[in-house]
Amino acid sequence: MAKMHIEMTVNGRSVDGLAEPRMLLIHFLRERLGLTGAHIGCETSHCGACTVDLNGQSVKSCTVFVAQANGAEVSTIEGMAPAGELHAIQEGFTQEHGLQCGFCTPGMIMRTYRLLQENPDPTEEEIRVGLSGNICRCTGYQNIVKAVRYAAEKMNAAKEAAE
Repeated sequence: MAKMHIEMTVNGRSVDGLAEPRMLLIHFLRERLGLTGAHIGCETSHCGACTVDLNGQSVKSCTVFVAQANGAEVSTIEGMAPAGELHAIQEGFTQEHGLQCGFCTPGMIMRTYRLLQENPDPTEEEIRVGLSGNICRCTGYQNIVKAVRYAAEKMNAAKEAAE
């Protein structure tokens, strides 16, 4: 199959490369760009380990062809702490023990990021519904919910201080 030239912005940086149009975005990110933070889990969109932000929406990158992401803005877990300081969400997962094995964590963090963009002060129920497309097989979710609340409070406090 013929390869096509792919261009996109990933974590604020312009990138390009050649890929078959049917290549999945997760494989382009991992294999062509070396961004291995998003994990390949089920490859059927059920687990959410591959979640990234694509043009302002959470997507499971195992269900998006790289051709569909041509020209897009993509954010991955690697872009969450560009200055070397943990993002409030990453800090929340650390402080509230929102991870055990860590396999689901990049997808959970990326979905949490979009959830908090959409709803800066979610209730516990809204958090659970908002993360329902991401599976964690270790923690039982309670600490993940606490981590999201921690991040929401910290991000809201920072926003208020800046105003």
